[in-house]
Amino acid sequence: MIKKYVIERGSWIILFIFLQLLIIFVAYIDSAIPLKPILYLVFLSMIFFTIFLIFRYHKETKFYRSLVDRENNLDLTSIAYPESPFEKIIEDSMTNQTELLKQVASQNLLTLEQEKDELLAWIHEVKTPLTAMHLMIDRLDNEMMKTHLTYEWLRIHLLLDQQLHQKRIPSIENDLYIENTNLETLIFFEIKTLQSWCIQKGIGFAIQLEITEVLSDAKWLAFIIRQLLTNAVKYSTAADIMITSYEQAEQTILEVKNFGRGIDPRDIPRIFDRGFTTTTHQDHAATGMGLYLAKKAAQPLHIDIYVISELAETTFTLTFPKRNEFVKLTSM
Repeated sequence: MIKKYVIERGSWIILFIFLQLLIIFVAYIDSAIPLKPILYLVFLSMIFFTIFLIFRYHKETKFYRSLVDRENNLDLTSIAYPESPFEKIIEDSMTNQTELLKQVASQNLLTLEQEKDELLAWIHEVKTPLTAMHLMIDRLDNEMMKTHLTYEWLRIHLLLDQQLHQKRIPSIENDLYIENTNLETLIFFEIKTLQSWCIQKGIGFAIQLEITEVLSDAKWLAFIIRQLLTNAVKYSTAADIMITSYEQAEQTILEVKNFGRGIDPRDIPRIFDRGFTTTTHQDHAATGMGLYLAKKAAQPLHIDIYVISELAETTFTLTFPKRNEFVKLTSM
């Protein structure tokens, strides 16, 4: 800040030094003016000017130091009180600009909320004809046609489901209802939803649940498992997907293991990123949102998700918090 202050007041400092040198020069060339008293006077002037400059530095930079130290937000309370007309101009300009930005942000937030509500309403409206379409497909006699249409129906259903939960995730804390959730019931329901797709690909499930109950939100946990199962079915070959649960260090572990193409080691750190799709296998139907949303939904539930992929074997692991630890976290 000292360097900046010297640069800011550089012209005044140069002017003062120039005037002192001018006085010395005039006393030097004019024999009628005694040089020694002039030098003494200039010396005293320099001392007083230096003291004055130090005092003004602390006084004038107080306001600007508060601007440098303040956080980058719309809160102006941390700014020091302006002590000069120019500082007052700056404060007034910042206050007016902040108020304008707050109004714009409020309007944008209101617009986003309206668009979110309209989209959620649209999704719920679409679900009605989608349900009717599923009933119509069930009545078809042509099994091949029925299988293909059921698969396409399932794709639309899963995409709508992703979109619905994506819009709800920002306010997920207000939507949580923590209770004892039966893992077996939840997993079997999600498998049944994916049944037509699994039959088409020749995929089965090997389920071994040592722990069948966890403390969590049933709706959001179902969504997380749905994304993992969808991902497993999508990239599996005709082999069983293994689902196991067990207890480790007083924590419940749920694993979803599939056998297919595996994940490139370069992609593993990024598979939970928004919109990321694998680099080695281009899948134009992939949105790159499923695992991202699963990770986002798992955070407020204090569930850790990680993945291990070796050759053609990929395992997604959900680690649930300890029961007493979860209660402590949710009560804070």
